[in-house]
Amino acid sequence: MNAPEPVVAPTLRPMPHVMNTYGRLPLALSHGRGCWVWDTEGRKYLDGLGGIAVNTLGHAHPKLVPALQDQIGKLIHTSNYYEIPLQEQLAAKLCEISGLEAAFFCNSGLEANEGALKIARKYGHDKGIERPEIIVYEKAFHGRSIATLSATGNPKVQKGFEPLVEGFVRVPLNDLAAVERVARDNPNVVAVFLETIQGEGGINPARWDYLQGLRRVCDERGWLLMLDEVQCGIGRTGRWFAHQWAGIVPDVMPLAKGLGSGVPIGAIVVGPRAVDVLGPGNHGTTFGGNPLAMRAGVETLRIMEEDGLLAHAAAVGEVLRAGLVRELGSLAGVKDIRGAGLMIGIELDRPCGVLLARAAQAGLLISVTADSVIRLVPPLILSASEAEQIVALLAPLVTSFLAEA
Repeated sequence: MNAPEPVVAPTLRPMPHVMNTYGRLPLALSHGRGCWVWDTEGRKYLDGLGGIAVNTLGHAHPKLVPALQDQIGKLIHTSNYYEIPLQEQLAAKLCEISGLEAAFFCNSGLEANEGALKIARKYGHDKGIERPEIIVYEKAFHGRSIATLSATGNPKVQKGFEPLVEGFVRVPLNDLAAVERVARDNPNVVAVFLETIQGEGGINPARWDYLQGLRRVCDERGWLLMLDEVQCGIGRTGRWFAHQWAGIVPDVMPLAKGLGSGVPIGAIVVGPRAVDVLGPGNHGTTFGGNPLAMRAGVETLRIMEEDGLLAHAAAVGEVLRAGLVRELGSLAGVKDIRGAGLMIGIELDRPCGVLLARAAQAGLLISVTADSVIRLVPPLILSASEAEQIVALLAPLVTSFLAEA
Protein backbone atom coordinates (compact mmCIF):
# COMPACT_ATOMS: atom_id res chain seq x y z
CA MET A 1 0.00 0.00 0.00
CA ASN A 2 1.15 3.58 -0.53
CA ALA A 3 1.95 5.62 2.54
CA PRO A 4 1.08 9.33 2.47
CA GLU A 5 3.71 11.62 1.01
CA PRO A 6 6.12 12.94 3.67
CA VAL A 7 5.29 16.44 4.85
CA VAL A 8 7.22 19.15 6.59
CA ALA A 9 5.47 20.72 9.53
CA PRO A 10 4.97 24.48 9.06
CA THR A 11 6.38 27.11 11.35
CA LEU A 12 3.69 28.99 13.26
CA ARG A 13 3.81 32.48 14.70
CA PRO A 14 4.51 32.61 18.45
CA MET A 15 1.52 32.60 20.81
CA PRO A 16 2.55 35.45 23.16
CA HIS A 17 -0.79 35.65 25.02
CA VAL A 18 -1.10 31.90 25.75
CA MET A 19 0.63 30.58 28.87
CA ASN A 20 3.65 28.46 28.06
CA THR A 21 2.42 25.18 29.57
CA TYR A 22 2.69 22.87 26.54
CA GLY A 23 5.56 21.75 24.35
CA ARG A 24 3.57 22.15 21.14
CA LEU A 25 4.54 20.89 17.73
CA PRO A 26 4.71 23.65 15.10
CA LEU A 27 1.49 22.81 13.30
CA ALA A 28 -2.16 23.78 13.65
CA LEU A 29 -4.95 21.41 12.68
CA SER A 30 -7.95 22.86 10.86
CA HIS A 31 -10.33 19.96 10.22
CA GLY A 32 -10.64 16.19 10.08
CA ARG A 33 -12.65 13.33 8.73
CA GLY A 34 -12.54 9.79 10.02
CA CYS A 35 -9.01 9.00 11.17
CA TRP A 36 -7.43 11.78 9.12
CA VAL A 37 -6.79 15.44 9.93
CA TRP A 38 -5.51 18.39 7.91
CA ASP A 39 -3.45 21.35 9.07
CA THR A 40 -3.86 25.00 8.16
CA GLU A 41 -1.37 24.55 5.30
CA GLY A 42 -3.43 21.74 3.76
CA ARG A 43 -1.15 18.89 4.84
CA LYS A 44 -2.77 15.58 5.76
CA TYR A 45 -2.02 13.37 8.78
CA LEU A 46 -3.12 9.92 9.92
CA ASP A 47 -4.30 10.33 13.51
CA GLY A 48 -2.64 7.70 15.68
CA LEU A 49 -3.27 9.72 18.84
CA GLY A 50 -7.03 10.35 18.73
CA GLY A 51 -6.74 13.53 20.80
CA ILE A 52 -4.97 11.39 23.45
CA ALA A 53 -7.60 8.59 23.46
CA VAL A 54 -10.47 11.10 23.25
CA ASN A 55 -11.78 10.98 19.68
CA THR A 56 -13.49 7.60 19.95
CA LEU A 57 -15.48 8.11 16.73
CA GLY A 58 -12.73 9.93 14.87
CA HIS A 59 -13.46 13.30 13.32
CA ALA A 60 -16.74 14.63 11.85
CA HIS A 61 -18.52 11.31 12.35
CA PRO A 62 -21.65 11.34 10.16
CA LYS A 63 -23.88 10.05 12.98
CA LEU A 64 -22.44 12.17 15.78
CA VAL A 65 -22.30 15.56 14.07
CA PRO A 66 -26.05 15.95 13.37
CA ALA A 67 -26.91 14.75 16.88
CA LEU A 68 -24.69 17.41 18.44
CA GLN A 69 -26.02 20.05 16.06
CA ASP A 70 -29.53 19.09 17.13
CA GLN A 71 -28.62 19.41 20.82
CA ILE A 72 -26.88 22.77 20.37
CA GLY A 73 -30.10 24.04 18.81
CA LYS A 74 -32.02 23.02 21.94
CA LEU A 75 -29.94 23.40 25.11
CA ILE A 76 -26.22 23.52 25.85
CA HIS A 77 -26.26 24.34 29.57
CA THR A 78 -28.86 24.74 32.29
CA SER A 79 -27.06 23.91 35.62
CA ASN A 80 -27.74 21.17 38.11
CA TYR A 81 -30.45 23.17 39.87
CA TYR A 82 -32.79 21.32 37.52
CA GLU A 83 -33.35 17.78 36.36
CA ILE A 84 -31.45 16.91 33.20
CA PRO A 85 -33.11 13.90 31.53
CA LEU A 86 -30.04 13.15 29.42
CA GLN A 87 -28.06 12.61 32.64
CA GLU A 88 -30.44 9.84 33.65
CA GLN A 89 -30.24 8.34 30.16
CA LEU A 90 -26.44 8.28 30.10
CA ALA A 91 -26.17 7.13 33.73
CA ALA A 92 -28.56 4.25 33.06
CA LYS A 93 -26.51 3.14 30.06
CA LEU A 94 -23.23 3.33 31.97
CA CYS A 95 -24.73 1.27 34.78
CA GLU A 96 -26.06 -1.26 32.29
CA ILE A 97 -22.70 -1.84 30.62
CA SER A 98 -20.65 -1.73 33.84
CA GLY A 99 -22.80 -3.59 36.34
CA LEU A 100 -22.62 -0.60 38.71
CA GLU A 101 -25.45 1.42 40.25
CA ALA A 102 -25.14 5.19 39.84
CA ALA A 103 -23.10 7.93 38.17
CA PHE A 104 -21.96 11.47 38.90
CA PHE A 105 -21.03 13.64 35.91
CA CYS A 106 -18.21 16.16 35.73
CA ASN A 107 -15.99 17.66 33.02
CA SER A 108 -12.72 15.72 32.84
CA GLY A 109 -10.70 12.77 34.00
CA LEU A 110 -8.97 14.89 36.61
CA GLU A 111 -12.34 15.86 38.08
CA ALA A 112 -13.54 12.27 38.02
CA ASN A 113 -10.41 11.12 39.83
CA GLU A 114 -10.63 13.97 42.33
CA GLY A 115 -14.20 12.94 43.06
CA ALA A 116 -13.13 9.33 43.53
CA LEU A 117 -10.56 10.44 46.11
CA LYS A 118 -13.24 12.41 47.95
CA ILE A 119 -15.48 9.34 47.96
CA ALA A 120 -12.68 7.26 49.48
CA ARG A 121 -11.97 9.80 52.20
CA LYS A 122 -15.64 10.25 53.08
CA TYR A 123 -16.04 6.46 53.09
CA GLY A 124 -13.22 6.24 55.60
CA HIS A 125 -14.59 8.98 57.82
CA ASP A 126 -18.00 7.32 57.79
CA LYS A 127 -16.27 4.20 59.16
CA GLY A 128 -14.70 6.22 61.98
CA ILE A 129 -11.20 6.48 60.45
CA GLU A 130 -9.91 9.98 61.23
CA ARG A 131 -7.05 10.00 58.69
CA PRO A 132 -8.04 7.62 55.88
CA GLU A 133 -5.33 6.50 53.46
CA ILE A 134 -5.45 5.23 49.88
CA ILE A 135 -3.09 2.79 48.19
CA VAL A 136 -1.73 4.25 44.93
CA TYR A 137 0.92 3.15 42.45
CA GLU A 138 4.37 3.78 41.09
CA LYS A 139 4.22 5.31 37.57
CA ALA A 140 0.54 6.19 38.03
CA PHE A 141 -1.01 9.32 36.55
CA HIS A 142 -4.38 10.59 37.76
CA GLY A 143 -4.27 14.31 36.96
CA ARG A 144 -2.66 17.64 37.81
CA SER A 145 -4.78 19.05 40.63
CA ILE A 146 -3.00 19.04 43.97
CA ALA A 147 -4.78 15.89 45.16
CA THR A 148 -4.56 13.90 41.92
CA LEU A 149 -0.97 15.12 41.53
CA SER A 150 -0.23 13.63 44.94
CA ALA A 151 -1.79 10.32 43.92
CA THR A 152 0.27 10.36 40.72
CA GLY A 153 3.54 8.43 40.79
CA ASN A 154 5.74 10.76 38.72
CA PRO A 155 8.21 12.99 40.60
CA LYS A 156 8.72 15.16 37.48
CA VAL A 157 5.03 16.07 37.45
CA GLN A 158 5.01 16.73 41.21
CA LYS A 159 8.18 18.82 41.39
CA GLY A 160 7.57 22.44 42.30
CA PHE A 161 4.10 21.86 43.74
CA GLU A 162 5.03 20.58 47.18
CA PRO A 163 3.81 20.09 49.83
CA LEU A 164 1.80 17.23 48.40
CA VAL A 165 -1.46 16.04 49.88
CA GLU A 166 -0.97 13.36 52.52
CA GLY A 167 -2.92 10.14 52.83
CA PHE A 168 -1.41 8.03 50.05
CA VAL A 169 0.56 4.79 50.37
CA ARG A 170 2.48 3.89 47.21
CA VAL A 171 3.19 0.36 45.95
CA PRO A 172 4.53 -1.17 42.71
CA LEU A 173 2.09 -2.40 40.08
CA ASN A 174 1.31 -6.13 39.87
CA ASP A 175 2.81 -6.92 43.29
CA LEU A 176 -0.05 -8.28 45.38
CA ALA A 177 2.27 -9.12 48.27
CA ALA A 178 3.06 -5.40 48.62
CA VAL A 179 -0.67 -4.64 48.98
CA GLU A 180 -1.09 -7.41 51.51
CA ARG A 181 1.82 -6.01 53.56
CA VAL A 182 0.12 -2.61 53.62
CA ALA A 183 -3.13 -4.29 54.62
CA ARG A 184 -1.39 -6.01 57.51
CA ASP A 185 0.48 -2.94 58.76
CA ASN A 186 -1.82 0.02 58.09
CA PRO A 187 -5.31 0.10 59.65
CA ASN A 188 -6.13 3.47 58.06
CA VAL A 189 -6.27 2.23 54.45
CA VAL A 190 -9.77 2.50 52.97
CA ALA A 191 -9.25 2.08 49.22
CA VAL A 192 -6.98 0.94 46.38
CA PHE A 193 -6.77 3.33 43.43
CA LEU A 194 -5.15 2.39 40.13
CA GLU A 195 -5.37 2.65 36.37
CA THR A 196 -6.37 -0.67 34.85
CA ILE A 197 -3.77 0.13 32.18
CA GLN A 198 -1.40 2.92 33.08
CA GLY A 199 -1.43 5.43 30.22
CA GLU A 200 0.96 8.30 30.92
CA GLY A 201 3.18 5.90 32.85
CA GLY A 202 4.02 3.95 29.70
CA ILE A 203 1.06 1.69 28.74
CA ASN A 204 1.59 -0.65 31.69
CA PRO A 205 -1.31 -3.10 32.13
CA ALA A 206 -2.37 -4.49 35.47
CA ARG A 207 -2.37 -8.29 35.11
CA TRP A 208 -5.82 -9.82 35.15
CA ASP A 209 -4.92 -12.15 38.03
CA TYR A 210 -3.58 -9.15 39.93
CA LEU A 211 -6.89 -7.31 39.54
CA GLN A 212 -8.69 -10.41 40.77
CA GLY A 213 -6.39 -10.49 43.78
CA LEU A 214 -7.09 -6.83 44.51
CA ARG A 215 -10.81 -7.49 44.35
CA ARG A 216 -10.38 -10.28 46.91
CA VAL A 217 -8.26 -8.15 49.28
CA CYS A 218 -10.68 -5.22 49.07
CA ASP A 219 -13.62 -7.50 49.85
CA GLU A 220 -11.79 -9.06 52.81
CA ARG A 221 -10.84 -5.65 54.23
CA GLY A 222 -13.96 -3.69 53.36
CA TRP A 223 -11.94 -1.35 51.12
CA LEU A 224 -13.09 0.38 47.95
CA LEU A 225 -11.55 -0.90 44.73
CA MET A 226 -11.29 2.22 42.55
CA LEU A 227 -10.26 1.65 38.93
CA ASP A 228 -9.29 4.67 36.84
CA GLU A 229 -10.58 3.85 33.35
CA VAL A 230 -10.21 7.41 32.04
CA GLN A 231 -7.83 6.41 29.23
CA CYS A 232 -8.36 2.67 28.84
CA GLY A 233 -12.17 2.62 29.14
CA ILE A 234 -15.01 3.20 26.65
CA GLY A 235 -14.15 0.29 24.38
CA ARG A 236 -10.47 1.05 23.84
CA THR A 237 -9.29 -2.47 24.69
CA GLY A 238 -12.17 -4.33 23.02
CA ARG A 239 -14.38 -4.42 26.12
CA TRP A 240 -16.38 -1.50 27.46
CA PHE A 241 -13.88 -1.27 30.33
CA ALA A 242 -10.44 -2.83 30.51
CA HIS A 243 -11.07 -4.47 33.90
CA GLN A 244 -13.85 -6.56 32.35
CA TRP A 245 -11.16 -8.79 30.84
CA ALA A 246 -10.42 -9.85 34.44
CA GLY A 247 -14.07 -10.62 35.17
CA ILE A 248 -14.30 -8.25 38.13
CA VAL A 249 -16.43 -5.22 39.03
CA PRO A 250 -14.94 -2.21 40.85
CA ASP A 251 -16.62 -0.13 43.54
CA VAL A 252 -15.69 3.22 41.97
CA MET A 253 -14.79 3.85 38.31
CA PRO A 254 -13.72 7.28 37.01
CA LEU A 255 -14.29 7.83 33.27
CA ALA A 256 -13.67 10.66 30.80
CA LYS A 257 -11.73 11.03 27.52
CA GLY A 258 -13.50 8.82 24.97
CA LEU A 259 -16.94 9.02 26.59
CA GLY A 260 -17.84 12.23 24.73
CA SER A 261 -15.89 11.72 21.48
CA GLY A 262 -14.24 15.12 21.96
CA VAL A 263 -16.88 16.98 23.96
CA PRO A 264 -15.48 17.54 27.49
CA ILE A 265 -17.02 15.06 29.91
CA GLY A 266 -16.18 13.04 32.99
CA ALA A 267 -18.04 10.54 35.13
CA ILE A 268 -17.70 8.62 38.37
CA VAL A 269 -19.65 5.37 38.27
CA VAL A 270 -20.15 3.61 41.60
CA GLY A 271 -21.38 0.30 42.97
CA PRO A 272 -23.25 -0.68 46.16
CA ARG A 273 -20.35 -0.07 48.55
CA ALA A 274 -19.93 3.55 47.42
CA VAL A 275 -23.35 4.56 46.12
CA ASP A 276 -24.52 6.33 49.31
CA VAL A 277 -21.21 7.87 50.41
CA LEU A 278 -21.85 11.32 48.92
CA GLY A 279 -25.06 13.21 49.58
CA PRO A 280 -26.41 16.69 48.74
CA GLY A 281 -23.77 19.31 49.44
CA ASN A 282 -20.82 16.89 49.51
CA HIS A 283 -19.79 17.40 45.90
CA GLY A 284 -20.86 19.41 42.88
CA THR A 285 -20.02 21.08 39.59
CA THR A 286 -21.29 23.97 37.48
CA PHE A 287 -20.72 22.59 34.00
CA GLY A 288 -20.74 18.86 34.74
CA GLY A 289 -23.63 16.89 33.30
CA ASN A 290 -24.73 19.67 30.96
CA PRO A 291 -27.12 18.65 28.16
CA LEU A 292 -24.52 18.94 25.37
CA ALA A 293 -21.98 16.71 27.15
CA MET A 294 -24.69 14.22 28.08
CA ARG A 295 -25.94 14.05 24.48
CA ALA A 296 -22.35 13.45 23.33
CA GLY A 297 -22.03 10.55 25.77
CA VAL A 298 -25.38 9.03 24.89
CA GLU A 299 -24.68 9.22 21.17
CA THR A 300 -21.12 7.93 21.50
CA LEU A 301 -22.25 4.77 23.29
CA ARG A 302 -25.19 4.32 20.90
CA ILE A 303 -23.00 4.60 17.81
CA MET A 304 -20.39 2.28 19.31
CA GLU A 305 -23.05 -0.38 19.79
CA GLU A 306 -24.64 0.15 16.38
CA ASP A 307 -21.28 -0.06 14.60
CA GLY A 308 -19.84 -2.93 16.65
CA LEU A 309 -16.81 -0.92 17.72
CA LEU A 310 -15.84 -3.13 20.67
CA ALA A 311 -15.11 -6.15 18.48
CA HIS A 312 -13.69 -3.82 15.84
CA ALA A 313 -11.22 -2.25 18.29
CA ALA A 314 -10.03 -5.68 19.40
CA ALA A 315 -9.60 -6.95 15.82
CA VAL A 316 -7.93 -3.86 14.37
CA GLY A 317 -5.82 -3.49 17.50
CA GLU A 318 -4.45 -6.96 16.84
CA VAL A 319 -3.64 -5.98 13.24
CA LEU A 320 -1.76 -2.96 14.53
CA ARG A 321 0.07 -4.84 17.27
CA ALA A 322 1.01 -7.72 14.96
CA GLY A 323 2.32 -5.30 12.35
CA LEU A 324 4.45 -3.50 14.91
CA VAL A 325 5.82 -6.79 16.24
CA ARG A 326 6.58 -7.92 12.68
CA GLU A 327 8.45 -4.74 11.77
CA LEU A 328 9.98 -3.73 15.08
CA GLY A 329 9.86 -6.66 17.49
CA SER A 330 13.29 -8.02 16.66
CA LEU A 331 15.11 -4.68 16.60
CA ALA A 332 17.80 -4.03 19.16
CA GLY A 333 16.53 -1.11 21.17
CA VAL A 334 12.88 -2.16 21.19
CA LYS A 335 12.27 -3.42 24.72
CA ASP A 336 8.56 -4.25 24.51
CA ILE A 337 5.39 -3.85 22.48
CA ARG A 338 2.40 -4.05 24.82
CA GLY A 339 -1.16 -3.02 25.47
CA ALA A 340 -4.63 -4.17 24.50
CA GLY A 341 -6.95 -3.33 21.64
CA LEU A 342 -6.23 0.15 20.32
CA MET A 343 -4.06 1.16 23.28
CA ILE A 344 -0.51 0.17 22.40
CA GLY A 345 2.90 1.19 23.73
CA ILE A 346 6.26 0.59 22.09
CA GLU A 347 8.97 0.86 24.72
CA LEU A 348 12.45 1.78 23.49
CA ASP A 349 15.70 1.61 25.40
CA ARG A 350 16.24 5.38 25.26
CA PRO A 351 14.27 8.64 25.38
CA CYS A 352 12.52 9.17 22.05
CA GLY A 353 10.64 12.46 22.28
CA VAL A 354 12.14 13.58 18.97
CA LEU A 355 9.87 11.06 17.24
CA LEU A 356 6.81 13.28 17.76
CA ALA A 357 8.05 15.85 15.27
CA ARG A 358 9.53 13.25 12.93
CA ALA A 359 6.26 11.34 12.82
CA ALA A 360 4.33 14.54 12.13
CA GLN A 361 6.72 15.34 9.30
CA ALA A 362 5.95 11.89 7.88
CA GLY A 363 2.20 12.48 8.16
CA LEU A 364 1.47 10.58 11.40
CA LEU A 365 0.29 11.86 14.79
CA ILE A 366 1.57 9.96 17.84
CA SER A 367 2.73 10.74 21.35
CA VAL A 368 5.67 9.71 23.50
CA THR A 369 5.04 9.09 27.18
CA ALA A 370 7.26 8.07 30.09
CA ASP A 371 10.16 9.46 28.01
CA SER A 372 10.73 6.27 26.03
CA VAL A 373 7.33 4.78 25.15
CA ILE A 374 5.62 5.52 21.84
CA ARG A 375 1.89 5.64 22.56
CA LEU A 376 -0.73 4.77 19.95
CA VAL A 377 -4.38 5.43 20.91
CA PRO A 378 -6.13 6.10 17.58
CA PRO A 379 -9.89 6.49 17.05
CA LEU A 380 -11.78 3.23 17.49
CA ILE A 381 -13.03 3.51 13.89
CA LEU A 382 -9.50 2.90 12.59
CA SER A 383 -9.57 0.43 9.70
CA ALA A 384 -7.21 -2.52 9.25
CA SER A 385 -5.76 -0.75 6.22
CA GLU A 386 -5.13 2.39 8.27
CA ALA A 387 -3.54 0.28 11.01
CA GLU A 388 -1.10 -1.08 8.43
CA GLN A 389 -0.45 2.50 7.27
CA ILE A 390 0.49 3.46 10.83
CA VAL A 391 2.98 0.60 10.84
CA ALA A 392 4.32 1.60 7.42
CA LEU A 393 4.84 5.19 8.55
CA LEU A 394 6.19 4.51 12.03
CA ALA A 395 8.47 1.50 11.53
CA PRO A 396 11.10 3.25 9.37
CA LEU A 397 11.18 6.21 11.74
CA VAL A 398 11.85 3.96 14.73
CA THR A 399 14.38 1.90 12.81
CA SER A 400 16.26 5.01 11.71
CA PHE A 401 16.13 6.53 15.18
CA LEU A 402 17.54 3.41 16.81
CA ALA A 403 20.34 3.29 14.28
CA GLU A 404 21.58 6.74 15.29
CA ALA A 405 24.70 6.92 17.39
